[in-house]
Amino acid sequence: MSIITLEDLSKAIANRIGIDIEEARRDAGFVMDIFGFDDRIIDNVLDPEDRQLFYILEEEGMLTTEREETTLYDGREWRTHYWRLKKDTILKYARKENKNSRNTLIDKIIDKKQPKNISEEDIYETLTEDMWTTRKINR
Repeated sequence: MSIITLEDLSKAIANRIGIDIEEARRDAGFVMDIFGFDDRIIDNVLDPEDRQLFYILEEEGMLTTEREETTLYDGREWRTHYWRLKKDTILKYARKENKNSRNTLIDKIIDKKQPKNISEEDIYETLTEDMWTTRKINR
């Protein structure tokens, strides 16, 4: 069983989302406070504003959702939604050194001072192979 530290999650967020390490550490601290020592939490503990960060991390593959269905005594179905840390993915992203694919085109423009009129071909050339793959939905 892998253990995710604040530093691991901070690096993963910074590397994958492309934000500075201090901002990533604040986000990682919030996430780690919510999860505590568990790797799964119930969705009801999140405010709608806080849930946005979880959606971003889910989109990046660091979190996933699960649900359980239970039949109540009166026959109704009750669904409980959960968030789960994807520890292997977080550790993989933490080991990568700022290879954020989202900012490659922007970085090229800023670094090379290219003109801002960019063709569609230029945009597609900056996309990495993993951006073209689809994620498998686990249900």
